[in-house]
Amino acid sequence: MALCVLPPAKYGNHYHSHSHRTSITQQTSKNKSAMIVRMTASSGGTGGQLASYEEGELEKPNWTGETPLSRLVGALISFKPLYSLLKLGARQVFISTAEKTNVPWREMTKEILESDVYKEMESVQNMSITYPDYYLNPFHAYDEGNLSWLAAAEAEAATMSMVRRAIPDASSLEEANEIVRGNWLNAIEQHHQQYSGNLKVRDILDIGCSIGVSTKFLADKFPSAKLTGLDLSPYFLAVAKYKEKRRPKSSNSFQWIHANGEDTGLDSQSFDIVSISYVLHECPARATINLAKEAFRLLRPGGTFVVTDNSPKSKKLQELSPVLFTLMKSTEPFLDEYYLLDLEKTVKEAGFINVQTILTDPRHRTLTATVPY
Repeated sequence: MALCVLPPAKYGNHYHSHSHRTSITQQTSKNKSAMIVRMTASSGGTGGQLASYEEGELEKPNWTGETPLSRLVGALISFKPLYSLLKLGARQVFISTAEKTNVPWREMTKEILESDVYKEMESVQNMSITYPDYYLNPFHAYDEGNLSWLAAAEAEAATMSMVRRAIPDASSLEEANEIVRGNWLNAIEQHHQQYSGNLKVRDILDIGCSIGVSTKFLADKFPSAKLTGLDLSPYFLAVAKYKEKRRPKSSNSFQWIHANGEDTGLDSQSFDIVSISYVLHECPARATINLAKEAFRLLRPGGTFVVTDNSPKSKKLQELSPVLFTLMKSTEPFLDEYYLLDLEKTVKEAGFINVQTILTDPRHRTLTATVPY
C-alpha cells in the first residue's frame, strides 16, 4: 500500500508558521487493524500540518531479537570471512545509494580530508577521556568505528544519504530534510510549548552530535539558544568545529565538548532541551539507560528530552529485504539491543513525564518527554 506523505512547507533554515491545517487519511481494506500514527507539526503555536505514517503489523522487525531469522543473520555475521565481505558490501551500498540520489559522497569526503580540519583536533580533544568498551566496536563498516578521520569525513554524506533513503520520493535533499528534520524539530517545539510551562529555550545540548548536522538544525529552529554539541569522537568534533567556523555568522553560540553522554560532567539543570539524534541504535541497552538518566539530571524543571532514531514499528524497516537487513546488522553491533529495549519505559523510569512517541517519517520515531516541576 502506498504511503501518502505531505511535505511540510518550504522554510529555508526552519519552519514558518501556517494558519491552515491539512489532514492526510490513509485507509486499508487488507488490514483494518493497521495503525496510523499522526503528528501535528506546529510552528509558533499558530497551527500546522498533519502527516500520517503507517506502522507495521509487528512490534519490531522479525530480523531482530531472538527470532529464528535473527539468529540466522547473527550466525552469518559471526563467521569472520563472511563478516568482512558484508562490511565491504555495506560500505559499497552506502556510497552507491548516496551517489544515486545526487549526494557527492566521494567529493565531499575528499574535501574534508584535504582541508586543514586536523588543526581543530587539539582544541576539542579531551586527552583524559576513557572510552566505554562498546564504543570501541567497529561501526558502519569502519574498523575503528567512529574514531577515525575517514568516518568523520564521510559523516555528512552518510547523513544526507540516510535522509534520502527515508523519503525516497522526495525531489531533492532539501525536500527530504523538510520532512525528516522538519517534523522532528516541530515535534520538539510542540511538546515544549505544551508541557514546559513557558520555559524559555536558552540552552540546548545535542548528545552524540557527530559533526554537528543535528546541532545546526536545532540552532536554526531556536535562533536565540546557546548550542552545546557533545560527542565521544574527537574526529567528529573537529569536523563540527571546522564547519561551524566556515558557516555564516548566526545569532546562536556553539561549543563542542568531547565527553561521554552517560556522564557528561556538565552542571545539573543547565539545559532546556537535551536531544539525542540517531545515536541509540549504536548503544547497548545499559548505555541508553544511563543516557536517559543523565539527560534527566541535566535538564531544568519543565525541560524537554527528545530522541529520534529508527522506529521498531516502522513498516518500511519491517519490510526490508534480506540483503539490506543483513548488511545493516553487520554494521550495527547493538541493533538487537536497541530494538528489544522498551524506550518509553526506560525514559519514564529515569523520571520523565509526558512521554510521547510518534513516527515523524516512514522510518524514524521521535520520543519527547518532560522533566517534572
